[in-house]
Amino acid sequence: MAGRVTIENVNHPGRSSTVDAGMYQAMRTAMLGALPAKAPGLTQAEMLEALKRGLPEELFPGGDKAGWWAKSVQLDLEAKHVVERERTTPLRWHRVTG
Repeated sequence: MAGRVTIENVNHPGRSSTVDAGMYQAMRTAMLGALPAKAPGLTQAEMLEALKRGLPEELFPGGDKAGWWAKSVQLDLEAKHVVERERTTPLRWHRVTG
């Protein structure tokens, strides 16, 4: 997938930026495949570990840059109400269903 995609940040409503569409889509697919559909979700560390197993090696060799992309996609999916942040300590995330 070539091109760019616009992403949002739940922490900065109204602001957006553009990122590589292929990298975004690969991380989005891995994230939605890793996150459970209901609470309790995954912590940031658990999510990153689960994501690394589902990422294409040619885009993320050895998991390189996965942390930045995971956070960017997670914030975008939260802003779009696809992923929900649980109010727990530590924070956890799960997919929104329904």
